[in-house]
Amino acid sequence: QVQLVESGGDLVQPGGSLRLSCVASGFTFSRKAMMWYRQAPGKERELVASITESGSVTYYEESVKGRFTISRDNAKNTLYLQMSRLTLEDTAVYYCKAPNIPFWGQGTQVIVSS
Repeated sequence: QVQLVESGGDLVQPGGSLRLSCVASGFTFSRKAMMWYRQAPGKERELVASITESGSVTYYEESVKGRFTISRDNAKNTLYLQMSRLTLEDTAVYYCKAPNIPFWGQGTQVIVSS
């Protein structure tokens, strides 16, 4: 049974930082590229960042380049998203996702507000 459990979301001021985590189970984590998506209120879910199986190659959506860092610990079956210099536009529910696995976790809420 696939499980993706996101955590680390919080209320943070603009310019602040957060680290999101996603613990995966039910599939061979180390053999899957992984992705972070987010869905802001009233908007469609969008891809934020992705990382290859080994962690050697990453991709970032333009608006988060230089501010977010995706990483993974295959020994812990855990995906991370380090977010810094947060802006109001980063407010969203953040989800981790494995490609070709039709399952979404519950997400973790990030609210950037002064």
